[in-house]
Amino acid sequence: WEGHNSVPPEMWLLPNWFPLHPGRMWCHCRMVYLPMGYLYGSRFVYDKAESDPLVKALREELYLTPYKEINWDSTRHLVAPMDNYSPIPWTMKFLQNLLSYYENVSIFQPLKNYFRKPALKFSVEYMNAEDLQTNFIDIGPVNKVFNIISAFRLSGGDLENPNVINHMMRVQDYLWVAEDGMKMQGYNGSQCWDTSFAIQAISECNMLDEFPQVSEKVWSYLERTQILSTETSQGTVAFAYEKPKLRHKYYRHVSKGGWPFSTSAHGWPISDCTGEGLKGTLCLLKSSKKVKEGVESGKLKNISKERLEDAINVLLTYQNEDGGFATYENTRGWGWYESLNPSEVFGDIMIDYSYVELTMASLTAIVEFQELYPDHRELEIELALDLGKGFLKSIQRKDGSWYGSWACCFCYGCWFGIEGLVKCGEPLNSPSITKACEFLISHQRENGGWGEDFTSCYDKDYAKEGMASYGTEGSGVVNTAWALLALAAAKYDNVEAIKKGVKYLMEQQLPSGDWPQEGIAGVFNRACGITYTSYRNVFPIWAIGRCSEAYNLHDEQI
Repeated sequence: WEGHNSVPPEMWLLPNWFPLHPGRMWCHCRMVYLPMGYLYGSRFVYDKAESDPLVKALREELYLTPYKEINWDSTRHLVAPMDNYSPIPWTMKFLQNLLSYYENVSIFQPLKNYFRKPALKFSVEYMNAEDLQTNFIDIGPVNKVFNIISAFRLSGGDLENPNVINHMMRVQDYLWVAEDGMKMQGYNGSQCWDTSFAIQAISECNMLDEFPQVSEKVWSYLERTQILSTETSQGTVAFAYEKPKLRHKYYRHVSKGGWPFSTSAHGWPISDCTGEGLKGTLCLLKSSKKVKEGVESGKLKNISKERLEDAINVLLTYQNEDGGFATYENTRGWGWYESLNPSEVFGDIMIDYSYVELTMASLTAIVEFQELYPDHRELEIELALDLGKGFLKSIQRKDGSWYGSWACCFCYGCWFGIEGLVKCGEPLNSPSITKACEFLISHQRENGGWGEDFTSCYDKDYAKEGMASYGTEGSGVVNTAWALLALAAAKYDNVEAIKKGVKYLMEQQLPSGDWPQEGIAGVFNRACGITYTSYRNVFPIWAIGRCSEAYNLHDEQI
């Protein structure tokens, strides 16, 4: 523990109005801080650490200096240069050094010991709430691992303890066997996110009725995945935590009616996942004969109007004062929190920010709902759309682009920015849309495609070499699809550029119907790549379908 900077659990005892209360952090940051504070505050040590052969082998593998000879206190601020994407600010290092005195100088021990016991007690209660609300999956892999260790410590090292067993049963949710071996995922999957996009792509290609079983299965999946909305989910202990008093106590945003990134069991709804889940549901409701027949006959469970309204109500609560939409909850802290970012490897993690992607997904879902149900919260929705449109314009870059925070990168951001404005009623000839289209056209490559790699996210600048390493002559199928979706949404009048892009996608399709897996398409907090294997198929299909409809294209024209 001498090599660790302090993670004081006492911060949870501060009044909620206090500017530095951890309840104001972004939930991913907050839920990692929680078990770290517990483990640090209780100074957990594995009782067989000195005799366990695996621990011994790990010590020999990981450290060049013999383990017992390391001066741990001197390592507290060490980080490998290649990992130091977000260097710890001097303000945080200063506070960490002050906290070292708080932890170790004898004069502070009575004060520390007085507050630590109730802080640890609350930490245990809070971890238990997180475990139960997520069916022991937890929000992500980092707090998942720490929560397992915490449960193990609290059980006295009993592997037969129910909490430990429940945790261990959920480890496999995060494991992924890839071509190069076993990995731990950054989430327990992207099932709902991928499904929502896929069904919208099929719908826009007017092919729902050609694949009726797909439509039925997706409807059933979205029905049972809407969080805390089914009889089954409302019969679980997780539903009890939806009471306002408990949500306030454990800093949780409203969940009922939202859709998750992965599964209903995960329990954390997100604004864009709710938006895309709702749009997937609505497109089936409007356009799938099989789904309509199945709901009317009772073969398929109905998603009632009240449940759709729940989703809209959740979305409206996500909107921030700036008009944009954040991820899991509203922005609770301030930008200066980043001066306390201790992570080194991630940027912009301390608070929840408004994003172009989250804003577009939320706004377009609200618009599509309103087309079917115009009387629900009409004035509030009108105001929300107006504020959201203003936010999208406010974060557009001078060159016409939007920075995409959750994928690589500017093609993605432009798709969300343009489609969000168009759906909210922005004229197609407005300067915002025109500039964004011109930005995209300026980056179209000779072969007709578009290409970006991870450097766009990392450097916050369009990748100069495109997708040189993992695409075709600098172009990639996913980036090309995003650019075409954006241009077609704007009905951009350079039809030849559209044809070249569509032709590129068609030429890249493999004989099997698949498209090639290229570079990593997703990103998390600037510096962590996310693999979305479905993107290479979903978005080209969607783009070709949209462009064919918007520009009346046929094979012989391309």
